[in-house]
Amino acid sequence: MNPRRDRQSTSAPRDGARKPYTRPNRAQHTHREALSKRLSAGDPRSEQDPQRRIPVGLSTSSVFPAGVEEAFRLADRIGYDGVEVMVSYAKDSQDPELLRAYSQRYDQPILSLHAPTLFFLQGLWGRDAWVKVERTVEIAKELGVPTIVAHPPFRWQGKYARGFVTGVAELERKHGIAIAVENMYPWRLGVRELLNYLPDHDPTDEDYSHVTVDLSHAATAGDDALEMIDRLGDRLTHLHLADGSGRTTKDEHLPPGEGNQPCAEVLRRLANRGWEGSVLLEVSTSGNADRREQILRQCLLFARHHLGHHLDEDEFGAESGVDGEGGADGGSDGPPAS
Repeated sequence: MNPRRDRQSTSAPRDGARKPYTRPNRAQHTHREALSKRLSAGDPRSEQDPQRRIPVGLSTSSVFPAGVEEAFRLADRIGYDGVEVMVSYAKDSQDPELLRAYSQRYDQPILSLHAPTLFFLQGLWGRDAWVKVERTVEIAKELGVPTIVAHPPFRWQGKYARGFVTGVAELERKHGIAIAVENMYPWRLGVRELLNYLPDHDPTDEDYSHVTVDLSHAATAGDDALEMIDRLGDRLTHLHLADGSGRTTKDEHLPPGEGNQPCAEVLRRLANRGWEGSVLLEVSTSGNADRREQILRQCLLFARHHLGHHLDEDEFGAESGVDGEGGADGGSDGPPAS
């Protein structure tokens, strides 16, 4: 049995009791406390001893509002190892034949699909949430994609929410595709937090076989990302690489190094332990379309450097100029909070 953290009173009820709708806003406090401890300890970083060359892919959401094909084009041009497709209202994001054509045209494997379980995609494919996950599974099977990312359900989704943990396990057994449930964050209502996800916004203490950790979401929630990845062990399947300040209710999705999350140390720990998953860049460039390619290049250099790709591949020797949590050449310019 994988270790789980001690359950809080706000976790999904196991004894029939109703989960409270709100709790005091504690994310800012816990985040500041964890950050203070980390920085007071000198923000140590692991020495690099990578055991595996971990692939770095580009999420199509990183080029929004540009289209799906543009993500494939930029991933190829910049040198990413693959693409994660956010299934959305865009027709080509739902079309296996078009996605296969993009993958072949730009020589970019599809590393994962993100199911349309986001709040603003509730109208896609009808209101039945299981249909969204199951149709994404069918697309993945047709394309040979090994992993699907899905958000935990909203508490108002009734039967779907109550049966989500077991339902995910059943789909995985039936189809042989990993459904990696992603960490989210409470919504803020002044001094209160709205507990809008069931069983919880943090999937790491549920019985999921596969989990995605998103560093921007961890920042917004006030969760300790390093503790999360250590607690998950081999159940960590996917990492959404982004940054956040933790000082806003927004899900910022900043380039790594633009916030205060331990992006570099997360990557180093994963590489050193020979982690078998994939890193997918999921940042916001919507306010910097003219600098999008530059930002995505800086992010890839950051990821490759801290994953240790430069240690055994001469082609990444230029990454030696990447130092610290900033972008390429230690720079810190990037898109503003979105």
